Amino acid sequence: MGSGNKLAATVVVVTFAVLMAAVTTTCQAAYGPPNPASCGLKVGYYYAKCPHAEEIVKNVVGAAILHNPGVGAGLIRMLFHDCFVEGCDASVLLDPTPANPQPEKLSPPNMPSLRGYEVIDAAKAAVEAACPGVVSCADIVAFAARDASFFLSNSRVAFQMPAGRLDGRYSNASRALDFLPPPKFNLGQLVANFATKGLGMEDMVVLSGAHTVGDSHCSSFVPDRLAVPSDMEPPLAAMLRTQCPAKPSSGNDPTVVQDVVTPNKLDNQYYKNVLAHRVLFTSDASLLASPATAKMVVDNANIPGWWEDRFTKAMVKMASIEVKTGGNGEIRRNCRAVNH
Repeated sequence: MGSGNKLAATVVVVTFAVLMAAVTTTCQAAYGPPNPASCGLKVGYYYAKCPHAEEIVKNVVGAAILHNPGVGAGLIRMLFHDCFVEGCDASVLLDPTPANPQPEKLSPPNMPSLRGYEVIDAAKAAVEAACPGVVSCADIVAFAARDASFFLSNSRVAFQMPAGRLDGRYSNASRALDFLPPPKFNLGQLVANFATKGLGMEDMVVLSGAHTVGDSHCSSFVPDRLAVPSDMEPPLAAMLRTQCPAKPSSGNDPTVVQDVVTPNKLDNQYYKNVLAHRVLFTSDASLLASPATAKMVVDNANIPGWWEDRFTKAMVKMASIEVKTGGNGEIRRNCRAVNH
């Protein structure tokens, strides 16, 4: 073999080795759409290691939602905010430290609006009492989002969540700003944002349906969506002008429900609201900006079970983004801090 061929062969071997190393440590969206199997995740991952892990998490989540349904919306949102930044690795849970004073949870998309941290803490404590050092915080976040979907939908959204994620050791507030789509994004920006994580246009439309539960700070849509003229339904716009200041500030930024029809129920009402121009965000309204996404909205609004079926699949897909495995992660003892 000539020297040129030897060099080429060496480059191929090295490139393949680097690629395989990357695949075994973190499941990157760059290698195609997120897929649980290719990331080493599987349903029933803890059946032998901690048989009651999922049941324990579900009981904690159910009790929390019974006390405050709003926390359920926070747990669903937490999975999205975790997975889009550094992958599904519980990096959103890490507290600030002298070595890392600005983790993700202090970034504007998460602070002060992201809720549910105390539920994850309680679930982790209960799981640790049963099986110390076995269940990752990243898997607890994924289970909690699945369980919140179940309870808020009155069991209409029920699915198995593959597990086997490890917890990450890195969290930076600036990365949340880089990857989490703001509510002022238009359709093209949303599609491009989801594509960076291996998710398609339909995934984006389907996951947006989670806006059928939870609250929003007025600053997320004021003044843009309440300007005159606006495509928002006039009675809703008028009501929101009585609830929100004209210029929200850190000291005056109330919250309002995102779905005025079924605010505490995970259902397809969101899509009916989009069609009726009863949604808060520019990103919500933008789903009608193309024939393809508008048809998805109509189908989700009108075909029984259509959205629920697609939402379960999209949640599992999203929960497989850039999963940490091998030496690239750990199982934290405390979800708020890396192990030492």
